[in-house]
Amino acid sequence: MEVSTTNREARKIKVIHVITLLELGGAQQNTLHTVRTLDRSRFEPVLVCGRGAILDEEAAALGVPLHFIPSLVRPVRPWKDALAVLALARLFRREKPDVVHTHSSKAGILGRFAAALAGVPVVVQTFHGFGFTSEQRPWTRGFYVALERLAAPFTTAFIAVSRANLDEALARGIGSRDRFHLIHSGVRLADYRSLIRSREPLPGLPLSPEHVLVTTVGPFKPQKNLGDFLEAAAAVHRVFPGARFLVVGDGEGRGELEKKRRRLGLEDVVFLPGWRRDVPAILRRTDAFVLTSLWEGLPRALVEAMAAGLPSVVNAVDGCRDVVLEGRNGYLVPPRRPDLTAERIVALLRDRPRAELMGERARASIGDEFDIDGMVRAQEDLYEELLRIARHK
Repeated sequence: MEVSTTNREARKIKVIHVITLLELGGAQQNTLHTVRTLDRSRFEPVLVCGRGAILDEEAAALGVPLHFIPSLVRPVRPWKDALAVLALARLFRREKPDVVHTHSSKAGILGRFAAALAGVPVVVQTFHGFGFTSEQRPWTRGFYVALERLAAPFTTAFIAVSRANLDEALARGIGSRDRFHLIHSGVRLADYRSLIRSREPLPGLPLSPEHVLVTTVGPFKPQKNLGDFLEAAAAVHRVFPGARFLVVGDGEGRGELEKKRRRLGLEDVVFLPGWRRDVPAILRRTDAFVLTSLWEGLPRALVEAMAAGLPSVVNAVDGCRDVVLEGRNGYLVPPRRPDLTAERIVALLRDRPRAELMGERARASIGDEFDIDGMVRAQEDLYEELLRIARHK
């Protein structure tokens, strides 16, 4: 018996990460980075996800086992969801992981049910945000809260990426405080901390040196509320004709966003170039960063912008409140108030010394706890701690 235990502890810890779809978002990029950089001398990572998203090819190039579950889709589809649970449970039984680490709401719920069916010893869920929001009808929100409560007993530990998300989960009766761990969503701080403002042109964007640039980053989906960004852009442009606006991202809402841009007469003022991989260069050229999201976990793009020394105007939601201090390193505005967003942007563009001071304070406020490699090391420590506890029960 002693030999069996020693052999088990000597072998690598197999960790299966499960996420719904590999879209170009913060949760997905952080999950891929975790899988890519887990210490291979101690861990054996495996990645599981639905098929058909923009980062599928990047995931395939990681050099780790990758399993696509066709029935794992974002919308609620009871029949497909049941098939996904069964497929995940079969995979877990075959792979025999020490840890299953689930991400996002859909994969988080289905993956934890499947892990319970398969008898996985340690199950970790990261809340990068929630499936329930203040924008939903009460019965819809209640349904998703009930699902999270139902999945909570099958969860060994929860990771919250922001203090606001941790508090929200506990207020909703999801899990207990002793099972929650705060590990911030990380970024490559070295790529942003040393950036210096530049008026150099950006490939593919018709910007002149005299243009001031206001940027937002995110997928074109209801959460990001990009229609309000366009409303704010129109108001700012009336005061600052030399202002230009950049929306880095793409998605199902592109058609509606383009229609609204035409209706507001902003075709030559607001640029929609799709997803870009030169975000550090874009932030170096940017004068102010904006987020009009209706809810967030901890927005990776905001952390990057702040680390780059940019003043920000963001909606006062969830994780945004964790990092932005009103009037000190950025501005917080109530959601669905593009008029106030515009006022704050104008204030930054009019008072450049004040904007630069806020940007420097923003840079200073993003400490090493937001470093993406530190995030991975914290997760490694958590896996080992949870397994030690599980083996001694």
